[in-house]
Amino acid sequence: MLDLNAKTPSGPLEQKWDQHRFSMKLVNPANKRRHSVIVVGAGLAGASAAATMSELGYNVSCFVYHDTPRRAHSIAAQGGINAAKNYQNDGDSIRRLFYDTIKGGDFRAREANVYRLAQLSVNIIDQCVAQGVPFAREYGGLLANRSFGGAQVSRTFYARGQTGQQLLLGAYSALERQIALKGVQMHTFEEMLDVVVVDGHARGIVTRNLLTGKISSHAADAVVLATGGYGNVFYLSTNAMLSNTTATWRAYKKGAAFANPCYTQIHPTCIPVSGDHQSKLTLMSESLRNDGRVWVPIKRGDNRAPSAIPEAERDYFLERKYPSFGNLAPRDISSRAAKEACDDGRGVGPGGLGVYLDFADAIKRLGKDTIAERYGNLFDMYQRITDENPYERPMRIYPAVHYTMGGLWVDYNLMSTIPGLHVAGEANFSDHGANRLGASALMQGLADGYFVLPYTIGDYIASTKLAKVDNTHAEFKAAEESVRAQTKRFLEIKGKRSVDSFHKELGKIMWEYCGMARTQEGLTKALELIAALKGEFWSNVNVPGSGDNLNQALENAGRVADFIELGELMCRDALAREESCGGHFRVEYQDAGEAKRNDDDFAYVAAWEFAGEGKPPILNKEPLVYENVHLSTRSYK
Repeated sequence: MLDLNAKTPSGPLEQKWDQHRFSMKLVNPANKRRHSVIVVGAGLAGASAAATMSELGYNVSCFVYHDTPRRAHSIAAQGGINAAKNYQNDGDSIRRLFYDTIKGGDFRAREANVYRLAQLSVNIIDQCVAQGVPFAREYGGLLANRSFGGAQVSRTFYARGQTGQQLLLGAYSALERQIALKGVQMHTFEEMLDVVVVDGHARGIVTRNLLTGKISSHAADAVVLATGGYGNVFYLSTNAMLSNTTATWRAYKKGAAFANPCYTQIHPTCIPVSGDHQSKLTLMSESLRNDGRVWVPIKRGDNRAPSAIPEAERDYFLERKYPSFGNLAPRDISSRAAKEACDDGRGVGPGGLGVYLDFADAIKRLGKDTIAERYGNLFDMYQRITDENPYERPMRIYPAVHYTMGGLWVDYNLMSTIPGLHVAGEANFSDHGANRLGASALMQGLADGYFVLPYTIGDYIASTKLAKVDNTHAEFKAAEESVRAQTKRFLEIKGKRSVDSFHKELGKIMWEYCGMARTQEGLTKALELIAALKGEFWSNVNVPGSGDNLNQALENAGRVADFIELGELMCRDALAREESCGGHFRVEYQDAGEAKRNDDDFAYVAAWEFAGEGKPPILNKEPLVYENVHLSTRSYK
């Protein structure tokens, strides 16, 4: 069993982070250049961490499998970033953002981590404005805000519908500056395939160059994984197609606990699936629900055009069910409500898998130009994909996999159960509990990279006696040989099925049995199906070509093999958690369609430990203690 010491500081909640920073050990500025840090990933968390660590004086190596850090999936975030600035004077505060986040996660996150996130949110906006991020502004020049789900205040800063892109360009510019100053050594087209552990500490990684096939290892004093989430285990998701779990999964198999893997987020506003030919889905920002109204016909099977359905025959079901929050109810609740309407036979569009997001009232009230100014790029994107004009006809939306709240377990210092291996952004589990509120992912990634890791990594280096290690060490050679052996195994199978066909089949199993609604019977069946799929994969997958050059089938084989194993762990976790909370909805545990938690038995973080190939993983539990909020049934009515 693992020792899950969260290292949460003592003292009042509001003072924990300040006291902790003061108690940390420091590295003398002149000594920082003697230490090296590896950062894997260059999205918001990775780019900000690499740039900041280099700015402090550390020697940083940053690895991405893209041709440039600008390809990171952070660029796809649309709606905005939360911060408790209270510029609207509408009652917001650090305490309120903290509570909204805890409540939004259905009371399944650590208090201390979430409060720190709320504290740091105000610093993030200042940092990004200083970098030149073009946040929207009001007429007088002040930064503008809008509302997002799960909050009754306007605290979301935004740059039209491309906030992630603009924030990433800010972090990217900081990173490129450090690259030019030779503080960061940038490695492109390098995919991390293993973590190297020496004397119980993470001391480096093994990578494969995607263009040449060369397998190499790299040593450092500390390693940061900022590699994003695992939503593509479902095959169809809003994630970029290359997004994968390989870095975190290989770390899990080296001793890093995987926390709450069943906590996955289904986003309510995505363009519906149009057929089996699709390989990904498209997000329509949650910000659209500020002005768009969600509805379905009251009558089952009503196939009339939306304009032909009068108001009296429409069901604005979010406004009806959750009047206090209306169309800005949290994502998990809104997604289940949309599914419920479609399951009732009132869905719209092909197959009845869609609900309307209607802007007619907003256009009438504010004018088309104002709506275009707020959401123009999103409307254009929707029209290009669907060939329907959302200014004239309601959008059709349906829930889709978007984000994963689970990830590698980390303590208050963002360090995993492998000393020296830090995990940032969506790759860790730390801040969002069982459901992430909209506009909080960008907040977490930048808080981790700019404001947390620079302190905690320094403390780790200053507090730990690290022997000099380079990539000639036996552990590095062993890890390289393990990667080569797996590559050889893939190429020697020479089966009859493509890698993609296995991924698609896995996705269907996961969506059917471990998606929006889960049951004991379904999860048990999923485990049987995944085990059979895994057996067939390793005996019948076809990976053409060689490992000595660009081979996308080989790349994908490794990623899908990891997804299959992760899918099994997700189902185990969902089966073991006999309650409903946030994005984890067990049909057996509900109260009139709402999630029914069991705080007596399941108020814990499930941290799964790898026990060896062919052996069931070990469940470790970190109890969640609430001293500053009252555990209550989440209500948005």
